[in-house]
Amino acid sequence: MSQKTVVVGMSGGVDSSVAALLLKEQGYNVVGLFMKNWEEDDVGGACTAEEDFEDVKRVCGLLEIPYYSVNFAKEYMERVFSYFLAEYCAGRTPNPDVLCNREIKFGPFKEYAKELGADFIATGHYCGISHEQGVHRLLKAKDQGKDQTYFLNQLTQPQLDGVLFPLSSLLKEEVREIAVREGLSTAKKKDSTGICFIGERNFRKFLQEYLPAQPGKILTLEGEEVGQHIGLMYYTLGQRRGLDLGGRKGEEGRWFVVKKDLARNILYVSHGDETPLFSTRCTVEGMNYIPSVPKEEEFDCFAKFRYRQSEQAVHVVRKGDTGAEIFFGEPQRAVTEGQYAVLYDETQCLGGGVITGTDLK
Repeated sequence: MSQKTVVVGMSGGVDSSVAALLLKEQGYNVVGLFMKNWEEDDVGGACTAEEDFEDVKRVCGLLEIPYYSVNFAKEYMERVFSYFLAEYCAGRTPNPDVLCNREIKFGPFKEYAKELGADFIATGHYCGISHEQGVHRLLKAKDQGKDQTYFLNQLTQPQLDGVLFPLSSLLKEEVREIAVREGLSTAKKKDSTGICFIGERNFRKFLQEYLPAQPGKILTLEGEEVGQHIGLMYYTLGQRRGLDLGGRKGEEGRWFVVKKDLARNILYVSHGDETPLFSTRCTVEGMNYIPSVPKEEEFDCFAKFRYRQSEQAVHVVRKGDTGAEIFFGEPQRAVTEGQYAVLYDETQCLGGGVITGTDLK
């Protein structure tokens, strides 16, 4: 049987480096492919693409595998960044990493990999996958603290076909240990955080270069004016920092955002009591079910409403194939429009969709 070729999406980080190493040890013909998704000379850009590609070169040199670089900056701008800006203009808080996976990493990247002769593609995501009789299931990773299925909730069956996730059964510390043992230059490289095109820059300053700020009033839910905001797009539900509001005399607790009124350009805040932040249900659109739309109109499962959250018991009522209403077993804090509600059972990710509303008053 001829040797199968797998093209690995290599970011210049330790995870994708070890993914490539493991696949080579498993007998695959491995090819490294580095994606450039942002032009560094763009206003506000703060990616480290050149440094990252140098790390890819070093790792691929050590592993003795070929490597290529491809520029998807145009596709990223059209498919991801434009949506990112539109969502902020609409007063929501988007998650561009989810969209990047659907629109770039498992879209144009996969197509380009096939042109390079790929039988499979692979990434350094912490998750698992099963391919049985043409059905592809997205499985949770062994390392629950690093599990990245949340960011892959929008992937379709064709996108998951022919995908490998070599790190599914490894803990993060084990990945680092392998990298150190094998002498990979990325072994102790710091994990990347945040969105590539923002990098280490101040988020507000970055956004100001693309969207005009419209300052306005900060009111309490009772209608008392307590300050001025610098633009609604810079705030998210539950936010405590950066409000520039002093405490109330004789009262404990901090100010936090509870609501945004886009039509009147008002930011609503509360002090101390977080009750206004809790909701008992949410509506979701753009549902993508993995592996397919359930036969049941209603079902119980678990959900996450942001990445850094433990799974919560929920009851899902389908509204057609792409809409849903999700009822929470317990009230949830700061469920935010524009973020993703991602569904799970005990072993796998069942898909997800964009949160479009809650029962917050």
